[in-house]
Amino acid sequence: MAKTYTASDITVLEGLDAVRMRPGMYIGSTGPRGLHHMIWEIVDNAIDEAANGYASEITVTLKKDGSCEVTDNGRGVPVDIHPKLGVSAVEVVYTQLHAGGKFSDKNYAYSGGLHGVGASVVNALSEWMVVDVYKDYSHYQQRYESVLDRKTGKILSGHPVAPLEKLGNTRKRGTQVCFKPDPRVFEDVNFNSDTVRRRVRELAYLNRGVKFVFTDERIKDPEKRVRTYLYEGGIEDFVRYLNTGKNTITEPIVFEATKDGTLVRVAIQYTDSYTENIYSFVNNVPTAEGGSHETGFKAAVTKAFNDYARRAGILKEKDNNLAGDDFREGMTAVVYAGVKNPQFEGQTKGRLGNTEVRPVFEAVCQEQLSIYLDDLKNQDFAQTIVQKAVKAAKVREAARKARDIARQQNAIEAAPLVGKLSSCTGRDYRKNELFIVEGDSAGGSAKQGRDRRFQAILPLRGKPLNVEKKRIDQVLANEEFRSIITALGTGIGEEFDLSKLKYNRVIILSDADQDGAHIRAILLTFFYRYMRELITDGHVYIGMPPLYRVSRGDKTLYCYDDNALPEAIRKVGKGYSLQRYKGLGEMNPEQLWETTMNPDGRKLMQVGIEDLAEVEQRVTVLMGDKVEPRREYISTYANFNKEDNFVPVTGE
Repeated sequence: MAKTYTASDITVLEGLDAVRMRPGMYIGSTGPRGLHHMIWEIVDNAIDEAANGYASEITVTLKKDGSCEVTDNGRGVPVDIHPKLGVSAVEVVYTQLHAGGKFSDKNYAYSGGLHGVGASVVNALSEWMVVDVYKDYSHYQQRYESVLDRKTGKILSGHPVAPLEKLGNTRKRGTQVCFKPDPRVFEDVNFNSDTVRRRVRELAYLNRGVKFVFTDERIKDPEKRVRTYLYEGGIEDFVRYLNTGKNTITEPIVFEATKDGTLVRVAIQYTDSYTENIYSFVNNVPTAEGGSHETGFKAAVTKAFNDYARRAGILKEKDNNLAGDDFREGMTAVVYAGVKNPQFEGQTKGRLGNTEVRPVFEAVCQEQLSIYLDDLKNQDFAQTIVQKAVKAAKVREAARKARDIARQQNAIEAAPLVGKLSSCTGRDYRKNELFIVEGDSAGGSAKQGRDRRFQAILPLRGKPLNVEKKRIDQVLANEEFRSIITALGTGIGEEFDLSKLKYNRVIILSDADQDGAHIRAILLTFFYRYMRELITDGHVYIGMPPLYRVSRGDKTLYCYDDNALPEAIRKVGKGYSLQRYKGLGEMNPEQLWETTMNPDGRKLMQVGIEDLAEVEQRVTVLMGDKVEPRREYISTYANFNKEDNFVPVTGE
């Protein structure tokens, strides 16, 4: 008999209960990204005060007890009684979803926390939260707790302990929010100091003249405990920082304008590299996936430079216009939009969807760039960039022809990788894995040990090219990279198409030594420069083969780092035999499957991009042509057996 479905089956979640029931809808996940998103939601509110001229200093403090405190010296949250709800405005802001002062442009011209859910969501997902407001020479405070209701067995989310209370008089002004994430919600409630520090520094660049102070009270060293960031140059300083370690060929081009209510702020600087790096933001929110502002900017760059090239006689009447990619070769740009009613695609705010922003950005950027290019004192720069673009166009055309020839050969030969790629029999890309394996010997073991139903093996017969200082035609001429490109099926660069990916997991499997680490770095640089979506979409992994095999009789333990070895020896006992694997080739197929390839027991480290600017710096230092910064970095940080730099994926 079918179960009846009536009105009594409809659940109504009141107050903040919905947040606690489905936290991922509001902060993305209950993992590290969601945990740190809690901080960003509160910081967004402080930033909105600063961005609209009401605050000049913002502090973010990670406390010893696991809480986070965010303070600004802005106007302070209103403390008077809300006319409809009968409680203080503070209580409304921190306990009611979709409540805030950002739904009209009276209080904030540009706001990142538009939805009005940030403050209350953080409250709902915290063990406790304390809000202090310094306003009109008075100090007010209210505390909220998420407590267990013993009658119903449910958690009361963000429940006010008492009404807003005036504690005394003060000359301070602003808002201070301190919250402690609830371990009943999050997988791990420990904030990562570097993650918070990098974001605070980024915000300091984006908010010219605003002082940011980041403190981690958990750090013992007083010199490292407190960091202060203040950049009077704003995004001009930002673009200079992004190009640290690179050979710049121009000074930054910086302009700012407001048109039809949209703020346009851009900084551009060129280097002698062959890749472009555009970092875009909307109301201080990073838009890693771009959007209408970035599209408008790119269109303006293409038109402004092509028009100049024709005025200067570099492009003749019979010549075709150059492509945008040609003019953006070697460009580093920070593109910032101030939008009154931003429409972000997805709760994570990764892409700006406002269609009206594109024509504004295109018009402003084209006008400002044209003025700059026509200025007599900028002619050397203009000529240099256009000539660089002409060369890039020739290389691009040569690369296109090379790809066309390769496609024709593929069609004729049908199997260009026979004898090298050992494909899998499965046709469901979501289950399939490609192991890129260092060396023929290890490749042979991997081929014999794999599960051929879903695991493909591509051995590398030599060390691939370092693509960091190479043009795309040189990359395509490298046999190892051609094999990888053909095996994955996505194409590269401007032709990259993630929907054509043949393997859901691309796993780099190299020896646990310096050569192996170098090969990993080369491959990751290639994916980052020419197939970045593979990384951002979570398809790239690093296999973690063991360093040691400890055995006695029929008992065998594998150790993946030096720290695990003493415990393994203790467990196995006296009379043990110890094998140190110098390379993957020393493992027989069964051992390689058992330790490194079997989804039920292996360790995979997923590669991701948490901070694009930091990654750009790291790639430049480690893979660029300047030796001294690389030597300094390696001597300070290198530890090729350390696992903490990656996210482990086990027992799949």
